[in-house]
Amino acid sequence: MTRQQQIVPLAGRFDGKVALVVGGSLGIGRASAERLAREGARVVVGGHDEASVEAAVAALAALAPGGAGAVAGLAGDVRDDGYAEALVERAISGFGGLDVLVYSAGVQRYGTVETTDHATWEEVFAVNVGGIHRVGQRAIPALRARGGGAIVLVSSTQATASQTDVAAYTASKGAISALTRAMALDHAPDRIRVNAVAPGSVDTPMLRWAADLFRGERTAEEVVGEWGAMHPLGRVASTDEVAAAITFLASPDAGFVTGAELRVDGGLLAALPVGLPR
Repeated sequence: MTRQQQIVPLAGRFDGKVALVVGGSLGIGRASAERLAREGARVVVGGHDEASVEAAVAALAALAPGGAGAVAGLAGDVRDDGYAEALVERAISGFGGLDVLVYSAGVQRYGTVETTDHATWEEVFAVNVGGIHRVGQRAIPALRARGGGAIVLVSSTQATASQTDVAAYTASKGAISALTRAMALDHAPDRIRVNAVAPGSVDTPMLRWAADLFRGERTAEEVVGEWGAMHPLGRVASTDEVAAAITFLASPDAGFVTGAELRVDGGLLAALPVGLPR
């Protein structure tokens, strides 16, 4: 893969702010939590696996200007109302409030409408979309109490254009993009901005899992390289590149941006599948 440019955090951009990153122990969420911590935020990390949450908290504590006292973590299931409430309460009780919510939790399942059983369909929507409702319902009052804030949701290019055999995933990401607009309008009077990022292929554990699933006789690295070559920039994104877009949308630099979807896709959706002969 083509070498990626180094992403440099902006020191102090989130000083005095409290951020909750759901799905923050792995992939895009982990990179976003790390960047928020580097830029001065106190961060609560949510994740489904206790070990990965503990590892993320330890890594963030080494990065954050405030050290271990500026980071907390809580493992659980975003399909559980009690867990959603506990995440927001951890931000309030531990750090005094909430200014930023990043929702990066998500699962990928393969299948068409015909081949996807309803339990799997419900799982994808419960995690990818339902968790936004559960956490958002509790986070919005906390953001309002601080005079406003920012919510950033992780959608996908597949909200706009789909590959085959991802019916549930694509539908869930389309729902996230629509929900972004609805939440932005509903909570603009509260000075709560709501935006989404729509990545193309990103080098995450989820992508590596998919590459291993479909690699056949190839290596997973070869499959990732092939997927990257489908993007005009010739590679997949790094998690840091998506995190940079997320933290921009969460920051005062995007103070007049709400209801937007920022593509971080290496030009994927700009390209037609046909071209002139070469």
